[in-house]
Amino acid sequence: MTETIIGIDLGTTNSEVAIYQYGRAVVLEDNHSCIIPSYVGLDDKGKIIVGEEAKNQYQVYPERTIKSIKRKMGLDEKIVMGTEQYLPQELSAIILRKLKSIAENHLNCQVSKAVITVPAYFPDAQRQATREAGEIAGLEVVKVINEPTAAALSYKTENQSDRRVLIYDLGGGTFDVSVVQIEGGVVEVVASHGNNHLGGDDFDHQITAAIIEHLKTEHDYSGTLSNQALARIEQAAENAKKALSDNPFALIAEEYLCEIQGVPVNLNMELAREDYEEMIRPYIEETLEAVHTALKSADLAASHIDEVLLVGGSTRIPLVARRLEEKFGFSPRCDMNPDLCVATGAAMQAAMIKGEDVHATLVDITPYTFGTRAYYEKEDGPYPYYFVPIIKKNTPVPVRKSDVFYTMYDDQQEVEIGIYQGENEDVRENVKIGEFMIRGLSKAAANNEIITTFELDKNGILHVTSKEKKTGLQKKITIDNAMSQFAEEELSAARDRISNLFAGDVDEFGAEDGRQMSAAVESVKAMAIVEKAESLFESAAPDDCEDMIALIEAIREADIAGDKAALSTAVDELSEIIFFLES
Repeated sequence: MTETIIGIDLGTTNSEVAIYQYGRAVVLEDNHSCIIPSYVGLDDKGKIIVGEEAKNQYQVYPERTIKSIKRKMGLDEKIVMGTEQYLPQELSAIILRKLKSIAENHLNCQVSKAVITVPAYFPDAQRQATREAGEIAGLEVVKVINEPTAAALSYKTENQSDRRVLIYDLGGGTFDVSVVQIEGGVVEVVASHGNNHLGGDDFDHQITAAIIEHLKTEHDYSGTLSNQALARIEQAAENAKKALSDNPFALIAEEYLCEIQGVPVNLNMELAREDYEEMIRPYIEETLEAVHTALKSADLAASHIDEVLLVGGSTRIPLVARRLEEKFGFSPRCDMNPDLCVATGAAMQAAMIKGEDVHATLVDITPYTFGTRAYYEKEDGPYPYYFVPIIKKNTPVPVRKSDVFYTMYDDQQEVEIGIYQGENEDVRENVKIGEFMIRGLSKAAANNEIITTFELDKNGILHVTSKEKKTGLQKKITIDNAMSQFAEEELSAARDRISNLFAGDVDEFGAEDGRQMSAAVESVKAMAIVEKAESLFESAAPDDCEDMIALIEAIREADIAGDKAALSTAVDELSEIIFFLES
């Protein structure tokens, strides 16, 4: 039995670890989350803490907590944490040890090899520092792979045709753009450009500066903020940034942030997405200049690009997609999780190194755009049929998105909310799937703010809510099966593709001692039951087939998660169906 090679995305803000198992790449969870904050700290007893625990401590003890260490990789610079000094690769090694431990707990065996990703624009010094961090963590780094290449591997399995793809990777601390040619099963990076000191951290700094300015102007604060207060502001800024990706406004509130002449100061300010995007627009324009440079290096024009793939959590900012669409003339793909596709690609690369046959990795998406109707001021007057997309085509579900609209005239008492599905800017060319009225609005001047939220759950049920921001008055509607209602054929094909994910060859990971043998035996027995069930598909009734497919999925999910109770329950239920089919 061959040794598992894990795939690691060592990020500025967050890190992930993945393995390739049962025909797909799986990002492993720790405490019910597969995203591990890239924070390292010392607790009050001097014990190393990593991830969410360290991130939570940062607001209280920033002097003994480190974040964004990736920006220091490759520098011969000591970082102070508590009373000790560490090299950047040492601190990164602590994060890698945490990820290694997560994989070992999942696999019930020791892990010693890894594929680790780095930004395409990382120079040799930073790549070497990454290798050193792996070695310090007890990992043989069998390959360092570029992040956009890893993302392209995940992408390639979903689109087997030859494509020329631009990978736009905007993470927490770094940005790079790569032009990737996918041809004949080969993924080749043709050109790259970027900035190793541009990312979500910089956006946080802009919001932090706005908060401090608010304190100065609203509270006449001129003192020096404590490290703890600054840490709380930074965390509030990050939370606001994330909220503004899906909502038009974010409330930033922190109690007892500081004191003025012995009187506590409570922070309470609202940040609009429009104002936030103006803060960060210069950074986004800088990324587009890098896009131009990469295209020029590849001797290509924007018209030569077939797809734009978004990678990194910061690409969730709506301004990013808008500016890229303006440049390329089509919407960038957003059907892959920008936080996880690099880790899954690294796991796929690891599987290739082991000689495994890599199968497709798919996600469930909405096959078209949902939105509403609004008036749009054209040069020749108001246009009443303008379609405003809220949830865009190819967005992974479940998803929740909001936008703000405005009343047209003073004392407007009601607003009609129409819900449409389609891609045309003229709402009349799209399909109307519902409508409702919100009545009894306050007597306010024109441009009274109405926040409309679309929430599409994993079952294809669309929930639409409109709320008057000033008063909180709201109305809502639920549209069942919004996805399947108009695209049953597409959904059926998607379900088939998803089901095929679970039909891959099963990897049997070796047990090295008696403690691991029990889990390995249970896994082998479960897979034998699965194989037996699959052999009965042709003779089984459709309802029985559906039940068996669901249970097979549950078995493999439980086996991956190491959930013995769930595995036993699903195996028993599947065995019962097999018994009746054979009797």
